[in-house]
Amino acid sequence: MRYFIGIDVGTSGIKTIIIDEHGELIARVFKDIPLYTPHPNWAEQDPQDWWQATITTIREAISSANIDAASVAGIGLSGQMHSSVMLDENNEVLRPSILWCDTRTSEQCRWITETVGEENLVNWVSNPALEGFTAPKIIWLRDHEPEIYDKINHVVLPKDYIRYKMTDEYAMEVSDAAGTLLFDVQRRQWSHEMMDAIGLPKDVMPAVFESIDICGAITKSVAEVTGLKAGTPVVGGGADNTCGAVGTGIVRSGRVLASLGTSGVVFAHMDEVHVDPDLRVHSFCHSIPHKWYLMGVVLFAGGSLQWLRNTVGEIEVSAARMMDIDPYELMTRQASRAPIGSEGLVFLPYLMGERTPHKDANAKGAFIGLSARHDRTHLIRSVMEGITFAMRDSIEIMRGLGLSLSEIRATGGGARSDLWRQIQADIYGMEVVTVNAEEGPAFGAAILAAVGTGMFNQVEEATDEWVKIVTRTEPDAKASEQYDEYYQVFRDLYPVLKPGFDRLSGLVKKHT
Repeated sequence: MRYFIGIDVGTSGIKTIIIDEHGELIARVFKDIPLYTPHPNWAEQDPQDWWQATITTIREAISSANIDAASVAGIGLSGQMHSSVMLDENNEVLRPSILWCDTRTSEQCRWITETVGEENLVNWVSNPALEGFTAPKIIWLRDHEPEIYDKINHVVLPKDYIRYKMTDEYAMEVSDAAGTLLFDVQRRQWSHEMMDAIGLPKDVMPAVFESIDICGAITKSVAEVTGLKAGTPVVGGGADNTCGAVGTGIVRSGRVLASLGTSGVVFAHMDEVHVDPDLRVHSFCHSIPHKWYLMGVVLFAGGSLQWLRNTVGEIEVSAARMMDIDPYELMTRQASRAPIGSEGLVFLPYLMGERTPHKDANAKGAFIGLSARHDRTHLIRSVMEGITFAMRDSIEIMRGLGLSLSEIRATGGGARSDLWRQIQADIYGMEVVTVNAEEGPAFGAAILAAVGTGMFNQVEEATDEWVKIVTRTEPDAKASEQYDEYYQVFRDLYPVLKPGFDRLSGLVKKHT
């Protein structure tokens, strides 16, 4: 029996899984990683914490699976996009990693946009300059920590730092490179034009590969501390979003991933690259060779429902504790008693600003249409509907760019609720399905390892074999018609409210 390891370097921790050659989960180990916030809007982690947790989870996974390490045929890596690891000439970490969710780089993003020009951002890197990307973090170091910047010899992303520690090889694959703002997404190579324009040396970025390429092998010293066999191949792997998509079978045109966690991600497979000229959605390289994807992000999707639970859901939380069930189950039961459209109550889920399509840090959350008739059932349902309307914004942009979309594959909290699956199907106007894969990016990374080491010829072949549909939810035509009307109101609200949002943000800064 052959086994494959998938390792995900996530923001909350390191997950290592082992699957067998039938795609069945054999072992799963997770270890938390501390997050450091030394200043407001900063988010950092120590790469050494990632590495020590990787060693621990590999050892525990092999022990739990009770397998011979020699039967591990390949290892795939996944990790948080954008986060930076700066190494010196001795391959030592220069400072804590600045994470994807760190927003200290607003000034650097403005400088990049003004220096390069939006048209060149479209042509060279296919994406806007946003705080989450890697390039602004490097520029921030140049501006604020020049003594660190001057020592940079290599810049890698989290999973690629783990690859270096495992194999002594510097490498990056196209899906993660696409999120640096230094990569020509359309040509799948580093953008020398971009690097020249913002004054970054080209030699600090590693060679790039496709996600299924073998990019190194486990060294003897790493074998000794992990229990792996020296020489075990390590494939390119992928960014967390692409590995999550691979793990749910988003590998053919027409399929869309709608992931509702704290944030919401809409991920659409593309056989040919499409770039939004207005840069509302991101164009990135997929982990399938010579394929791409469009992605929209709702910053506080499931997080908005969590906010509602924490703010006014004490009754549900207490009752759920007594009944030993999830409080969200009680909340969705109540939401099911409210009608479609929540009797005219519309929720804007911009509690943390918004990314797609508005790119507006000043955007605010709001309940619009509140009346004395509304109760908690309407509040809960309107939050679920508002989150889904915001996800539909990305879908509408993708349709406008010429993508033919036919099926939504739902993951996260929005996939576990029957009601929310139906709301999604009705609002999107498409069938919503769920699949058997529950291990997220780590499972996708293991699939890439299986393809890269010859278990399958193509990623599509692997997902056809291992990823199976579990539930199907068809849209209700009448409900979709009603939701279309409410969605148009939802779309009209942000432009009207934006001046007020900006003024409120200014007042908060003034008086805080």
